[in-house]
Amino acid sequence: MYEKQQLKNGIQVVYKCLEGYESVTLGVWVKTGSAYESSDQSGVSHFIEHMLFKGTEHRSAQKIALEMDAIGAEINAFTTKESTCFYTKTLSEDLERAIDVLSDMFIHPLFDEKSLGLEKNVILDEINMYEDSPDELVADLLNNVTFKDHALSMPI
Repeated sequence: MYEKQQLKNGIQVVYKCLEGYESVTLGVWVKTGSAYESSDQSGVSHFIEHMLFKGTEHRSAQKIALEMDAIGAEINAFTTKESTCFYTKTLSEDLERAIDVLSDMFIHPLFDEKSLGLEKNVILDEINMYEDSPDELVADLLNNVTFKDHALSMPI
């Protein structure tokens, strides 16, 4: 059974303790995705997802990666139609470090001009990669036909 608590600041925490495991997965889900974007905002949720990994006021992008690598942790993210998730997977003993890094990315992101320009190219490469993938392309075409002028018709 999952447990659910609401913190004083309004954040909902959902968790489940699994006996016998020495690892933890921590995820932050944000209610933002392509379904909430207007046509002139299309792709902004995905772009922001990428930008949070480009550094904070306290950590460079390299430091974020090195800190997580030093404890053998994975840190990643994904954007869907209705949410964006940022997550880490690490040993339970390193949960505090994972929380610190992930919360720093959320509270103190940089969004510097140099990274903005570079990341645009990374996302263009991702778009080209998906357009070369038949199953992704078919899913986007199906959404376009099914949802027509609604934001759900747009690719992520």
